[in-house]
Amino acid sequence: MRLLMQIVIPVEKGNAAASDGSLQKAFDDFVTEAKPEAAYFFLREGKRAAFFVFEEESQKNLIAHNEKMFVALDAEISIQPVLSHGELSEQL
Repeated sequence: MRLLMQIVIPVEKGNAAASDGSLQKAFDDFVTEAKPEAAYFFLREGKRAAFFVFEEESQKNLIAHNEKMFVALDAEISIQPVLSHGELSEQL
């Protein structure tokens, strides 16, 4: 299943994580493990944010992805299934 995972990182924790290298490590580890087809980084209401689009077949793996972002970055996380335009066209 293709998923969109969005994370928002509190400013104070994000600043500390950027300074000590744990921000980059958390993102690098996630990209290595989940192999997202897209990864974008941006600001949301003055906070660091990112979204990733990736395939995941096991809900068990989602827990591992979430926990790492919670622990390393105090991240707020939202995940939802998404379809490409082609997949949507097939369903209609």
